[in-house]
Amino acid sequence: MGTRARSTLLAGLRALALAVVGLAGSVTLFVVTVLSLAFILLGVGALTTPWVLQLVRHWANWRRAVAAEWCGVRIPATYRPFPDDLRTGVIGQLERCRLMLADPATWRDLRWLPVDMIAGFVTALVPAALVFYPVEGLVIAAGLWRVFTDGTHVGYWYGFVPIAGQGTALLAGLLAAVLLATGLFVTPALLKVHFQLTRAVLAPSDGELAERVRVLTETRKDAVDTSAAELRRIERDLHDGAQARLVAMGMDLGTVEALIEKNPQKAKEMVARARQSSADALTELRDLVRGIHPPVLAERGLGDAVRALALRMPVPTEVGVDAAGRADAPVESAAYFAVSEALANAVKHAGADRIWVDIRHDAGQLRIAVTDNGRGGATVGAGGGLAGIERRLGTFDGVLAVSSPAGGPTMVTMEIPCVLS
Repeated sequence: MGTRARSTLLAGLRALALAVVGLAGSVTLFVVTVLSLAFILLGVGALTTPWVLQLVRHWANWRRAVAAEWCGVRIPATYRPFPDDLRTGVIGQLERCRLMLADPATWRDLRWLPVDMIAGFVTALVPAALVFYPVEGLVIAAGLWRVFTDGTHVGYWYGFVPIAGQGTALLAGLLAAVLLATGLFVTPALLKVHFQLTRAVLAPSDGELAERVRVLTETRKDAVDTSAAELRRIERDLHDGAQARLVAMGMDLGTVEALIEKNPQKAKEMVARARQSSADALTELRDLVRGIHPPVLAERGLGDAVRALALRMPVPTEVGVDAAGRADAPVESAAYFAVSEALANAVKHAGADRIWVDIRHDAGQLRIAVTDNGRGGATVGAGGGLAGIERRLGTFDGVLAVSSPAGGPTMVTMEIPCVLS
């Protein structure tokens, strides 16, 4: 009973804080947001709206955090990330405003504000009242009723009980006891109802979730197809390369065995050729292994693997890395081969004579930008190299953005959600 009483009191205090702070915060942000959106027609609102909407997001994220911490109610935040190349200044602020207003999560936040300051206030106030309102009834029954009435006329009501004397004060005390007993059993559940209401408004709709499932299904199919194609490539390379050389080396060694007594000079030549074949087969096997998973990537991580890749490029390539730690091996592999493909496109199609690669990890996102000074005009078309990068990143819920005006420069930006260890 002591544990139940403590949890009820804690839930009541939290509900009271939500009722007071939530009402003030949601009303203020709702009014400010409406004014800022209205001023967009005058031009001023386009500059203020991103700041206001960012405050709304912080407010909603705080509610998500306390929902998870206090009642275990998980409310996903599905805001679209801003591109890395978003400009600063007035132009960047206007673009930020457009991106935020195009995000469905923004409009869910704005719909939630009036719901929170009405229904949310009520669902927070009820559990708080069940904890604290009975205190008033108990002190009235203890004699405080004399402060509110002269004993002959009804001067005060407690709930539906008119207080006119000690008898009615005891009825108020009985009502308070009933409310307190009820609160002991239902207050934590009623607080959870408040957060479930919040989740009902802030969580993505079924349509958005269905679209997300569709995208994940497609990326999974692409991943399976890519894995099958990669397996066929490995089998073909082994069959046409190392396997053929090993077979030839075996035949040469068989000939050496037959000639070693009859024609030692010819046998020596055949041994030399077999040794060269073994060296060539070993080189091809190493190249094949490097194509599957480069040893430097496994040993030293993505940054050093990309630096090693840059050293083999035919044009000067600068690599900058700002990531403390390593991502999971599949993520590193996908990022490595995506960078490799982007570099190959820059040399083969863009005619670039200088390339820059920037790798950094920020806010749970691995961000990679590959920039070249080539001719530009790159697009993410079906069947192209950039489309392959997009499919590869999509397997890990990553995204690809390409900025490539005619005449250049071209910037290929990749983002993969991940954590570093």
